[in-house]
Amino acid sequence: MRTLGFLSFGHYQPVRDSRTLAARDALTQTIELAIAAEEIGIGMATVRVHHFARQASTPFPLLVAITTGTHRIEIGTAVIDMRYENPYAMTEQAAVADLISRGRLQLGLSRGSQDVALRGYEAFGQVPAKGMSDSDMAVHHTAEFRRVVAGQPVASTDPTAGPVTGPSVEPYSPVLTERIWWGSSSTRASAAWTAERGVNLMSSALLSEDIGRPLDELQCEQIDTCRKAWRSAGHAYTPRVSVSRSVLPITSDERPTLPVRAGCGDVGEYRAAPQSRRLAQPDPRRPPDRPPSAPGQSSSAGSRVEAGVPPRRTSALSRARCCAGPLRIPRSPHA
Repeated sequence: MRTLGFLSFGHYQPVRDSRTLAARDALTQTIELAIAAEEIGIGMATVRVHHFARQASTPFPLLVAITTGTHRIEIGTAVIDMRYENPYAMTEQAAVADLISRGRLQLGLSRGSQDVALRGYEAFGQVPAKGMSDSDMAVHHTAEFRRVVAGQPVASTDPTAGPVTGPSVEPYSPVLTERIWWGSSSTRASAAWTAERGVNLMSSALLSEDIGRPLDELQCEQIDTCRKAWRSAGHAYTPRVSVSRSVLPITSDERPTLPVRAGCGDVGEYRAAPQSRRLAQPDPRRPPDRPPSAPGQSSSAGSRVEAGVPPRRTSALSRARCCAGPLRIPRSPHA
């Protein structure tokens, strides 16, 4: 395993027991969490992008804010719904964030999940062409974004303004093209599709191939499929693969006794999770202090990656004011 990261959805809602009552709470706590995560050695801080919901939306201002208080942790998205995006405006924003962060941006893209708004992307000015579905539009936007972010010309020069050369979008951030990911949350076939196009793979905890097998086994097969397709395509660099797990932190003795609010992202939702969202149960014959496989051995079915934070360093998390309080961001020496 190369690195361990976290994903924040940026939920906020003025309800009982919420520690993020408003958008400002969610945004400032995400920044503080990223700073604390870097202190204990976490390698990546990512945010989810949702529109028309009380969650994180446009990601780049938040990611840039994280860079002002951090120096090493990678920043990124998991994922941006490409149905909503203008590829050219997004290229400018992504390049700015990557240059300010000194090359720490990892961009996770995808078709996105079901929206609260009916055809909400149309309100953002993105309307599928005739005969094109919204998923097709997301794929088209992604392909165009990758072309533009690589520095390809996107327009014709006005002859009265200077030499006739096709201008490209500025600023330009070299090698950002190798730090683009595709959120493949559906099938093994989509993992092959991702590899064939030369982007890194994000395998989520929402695999739709629910065939009665544990999540970790399905993910291992998905990763194998991606790596084989990548080798067959002959891409010039080595891909990265990420896997995710849903974690419900128990922060106090009262937390397990709180009422279950099914449908609100609380414990009830996960109790009813299908087999494809659960890990295989550990072998009771295996000693608890031995991992089932060596770290990073995710290329064979059924293998797992286990990681932990040394107990002596967990106190850094308690210094993150993730529940309330003013935002304090230390000055970066790179500023």
